[in-house]
Amino acid sequence: MRTIFNREEYDVAIEGWSMSCGSYSTIQNLIPTNYVFNLTADQLDWIKGKNQYNKFCVEMGVYDDQLIIILAPLDSNGQKIPMNEYSYATLSELETDLRLVETEQYVLVKNAVLSRQLTKIDDNSNMYFPIANQPMMEQDKALEAIESWRSQAMVWFYKECDEFNGARIFRQFFVPSQDLIPSKPGLTHIVCSFGLKFSDIYQRMLPTLIFISFYADLENTGSIQTISNTYDWSQPCPPICNI
Repeated sequence: MRTIFNREEYDVAIEGWSMSCGSYSTIQNLIPTNYVFNLTADQLDWIKGKNQYNKFCVEMGVYDDQLIIILAPLDSNGQKIPMNEYSYATLSELETDLRLVETEQYVLVKNAVLSRQLTKIDDNSNMYFPIANQPMMEQDKALEAIESWRSQAMVWFYKECDEFNGARIFRQFFVPSQDLIPSKPGLTHIVCSFGLKFSDIYQRMLPTLIFISFYADLENTGSIQTISNTYDWSQPCPPICNI
């Protein structure tokens, strides 16, 4: 499957999504709400090798009458780096069931103090809760956002098209580069799903991208930490365009 196109095709794809945002019927045809994007390990290596900022950009496009996401690297100042070629992924139906995994490991620390006469003078234990080593969502929040997208996305699009002529519909997302860093070896691919969640700041539902990583051995958790294959900190632009 082709996943790279040139600058001219990139410009056409960006314009295609921009022209589609004001038409609810067009969006209906472009976005089955149960479809996702699949990013290969090679694509992740491509954007990691070119991105220079603590976030990278995921741009929306339309190519061959299909919705796509385009990986766009940012320079050290957070500006898009002009490229001759861009890596992209097409919105498509899941080939298998989507498995979300969250494993939490706890540490029990027991303390005992003996006097100089070897008599016990203190004895206690403490439970230390897991600390995430990178941004993540709890599994139930991820499921809620994905299910909200599936059930409410078309209502959201209809309101945006009807009341605002598509001006507030996302053109791109800014995603922390941390989402590209695997929590352990053996990353094979990432499934990227849309989600809908409520923003306290904007007091309305906003779309997001949820990244679900898959490993050759997902159960091999290793160190003591919270381990999840679900990450979400993407910022839709508009409205959140000041990265």
